[in-house]
Amino acid sequence: MKNTPLASFANRIAMPDLSISPGGDKLTPSRLRIELLAGLTVALALVPEAVAFAFVAGVHPLVGLYAAFLVGLVTALIGGRPGMISGATGALAVVMVALVAEHGVEYLFATVVLMGALQVFAGAMQWGKFIRLVPHPVMLGFVNGLAIVIFLAQLGQFKVPGTAEASGHGVGGGEWLSGTPLVLMLGLTALTMLIIWGMPKLSKVVPAPLAGIGIVAILVIGLGLDTPRVGDMASIQGGLPSFHIPMVPLNWETLEIILPYAVILAAIGLIESLLTLNLVGEMTNKRGGASQECIAQGAANLLTGFFGGMGGCAMIGQSMINVKSGARTRIAGIAAALFLLVFILFAAPLIELIPLAALVGVMFMVVIGTFAWNSLKILAKVPAMDAFVIILVTVVTVLEDLAVAVVVGVIVSALAYAWNNARRIHAKTRESVTDAGAKVYEIQGPLFFGSSDGFAELFDVEGDPDVVIVDFADSRVVDQSALQAIEAIAGKYEAAGKQVKLRHLSRDCHRLLSKAGHLMVDSDDDPDYQLAVDYNVRTGILGGH
Repeated sequence: MKNTPLASFANRIAMPDLSISPGGDKLTPSRLRIELLAGLTVALALVPEAVAFAFVAGVHPLVGLYAAFLVGLVTALIGGRPGMISGATGALAVVMVALVAEHGVEYLFATVVLMGALQVFAGAMQWGKFIRLVPHPVMLGFVNGLAIVIFLAQLGQFKVPGTAEASGHGVGGGEWLSGTPLVLMLGLTALTMLIIWGMPKLSKVVPAPLAGIGIVAILVIGLGLDTPRVGDMASIQGGLPSFHIPMVPLNWETLEIILPYAVILAAIGLIESLLTLNLVGEMTNKRGGASQECIAQGAANLLTGFFGGMGGCAMIGQSMINVKSGARTRIAGIAAALFLLVFILFAAPLIELIPLAALVGVMFMVVIGTFAWNSLKILAKVPAMDAFVIILVTVVTVLEDLAVAVVVGVIVSALAYAWNNARRIHAKTRESVTDAGAKVYEIQGPLFFGSSDGFAELFDVEGDPDVVIVDFADSRVVDQSALQAIEAIAGKYEAAGKQVKLRHLSRDCHRLLSKAGHLMVDSDDDPDYQLAVDYNVRTGILGGH
């Protein structure tokens, strides 16, 4: 793994580091065992999450479980990154709650279908590549904020069983455990974390999270300890998901209702999935697959909407559990989905006996591993704006949601970049060697929309001689605003009865500018790079090359 802050924090998670060589993902008995055990661990962690998010959205627990199964299976089969785990998520559930409350669950299913179609379209258009525009400080803020969100989500398990879920407000509703039940819950959670931390030092045969869940579950069941179990949240017993066309009117009014929700859900789902794809890529040293992941997420949600699921996206917590348990192929994700289906169909009574404390302990270890602790050290070392972006994205992720946080972070980073580059524009002046009496402006720094005003302020039209040479050897003309700024300066000099010569300007730029008829351009030493836009100074029409 590359030695980056994002990669280094992933290495420090207290779970077994079963990293493999580039050729180690070949299917051998040992590899198959690792993949299946990782899948089982993930499936156990998916159950309470899916049930809790179903309560948040205001739907039946099986709607969340079916989403976890179907979305997880499809994305594991055709997703852009082996090792990623997808399912029902809280980021989507909080958006769905208003739709379900106002219009009912059938409208939710229709929305999920449309959401999937939009995501497939985004993948087909290869819009997933725009995730490259997310700066590293935004990624650090994303993982930090998501770690805090995962931690806060687990606090709901420290409430009297049923009250938090029934309230539909997660941590915000229900009565907290107290006295002996609270002490027992905390003790079992700490024991699970201790097992996960210490297990790799003894053996790596079984993934440490699975060992923690198994040992604590045996202890609780064997001693008959009175502590919240999975079954206290809701029964997970059910049948196979069946094909179901959403029962909504097929008219314009329905589209007006579901389209805004579908767009928001599609955007949130893709942003979280693509950022998780980048994170898993850092951990497994793999790249690419963004557009394929968009198509996989869309296909999964399209299918889920027709089989009674609430839809979903990539889950960073479960993906971390999977990868750190040693999974490197699609088998683990497929196994996790199939194990979850087995739980629903046959093993519900057994799974419902698992103490919630064990699963909370696993997720707390995920929090420790997800949070980019190194970012706290580098805050004082990186540029102030980068530090601000890290903190801003972290806070907005916690207070609002992931999509808003990422968009805010990218916008702030882009504005900061534009401002910094706008301040770089300046000019050195000297007398011309070849043109007697001419004044030369040597422009330095990029000329674009942000620096065009500063560029205009560099010139002394009234005090300059009759011939002025503008040299762009150390500059770069970037966009239409830059061309317009050059044309405006030339116009001012022409109005003052003076001549302007442009040197070292790209050939495409001075061809366009010369159309105005009053610019003299020296082209013998001009560079050959091409501008990204084609601007007609007479008509003001902007076009692409």
